[in-house]
Amino acid sequence: MLYFEGLFGLAVMGLWIFCLVDVITTPDGLPRNLPKFGWLMVVLFLPLIGSLLWLVAGKPEQAGRYRPGAYERSAPRFPEYDRPGRFAANDSASDEEFLRRCRERAEEQRRKARDNKQEF
Repeated sequence: MLYFEGLFGLAVMGLWIFCLVDVITTPDGLPRNLPKFGWLMVVLFLPLIGSLLWLVAGKPEQAGRYRPGAYERSAPRFPEYDRPGRFAANDSASDEEFLRRCRERAEEQRRKARDNKQEF
């Protein structure tokens, strides 16, 4: 086959691998015009044409965007804020107490490190 020679063949192989991985990692129900398995067969058995078809007619229109309800389980927008047990001070006195305890703990760790260093 003519298109599997030289630099063009390398580019076709790179495109083919990219599209193959893209089809595999796309969630079920999001590909357009064919089911996911159908697109996998098209891209697998027709490397150049199948890859181009996937990019033009099969890839989800907004694949990289966050769309609520597009996946079975939606992730929170900022998961670090939804962690249970996250400390948030309600007043400045609580904040000062928290910082004081952090400083005491840091000093205790430094003291232990110094003691361990002097033993050796």
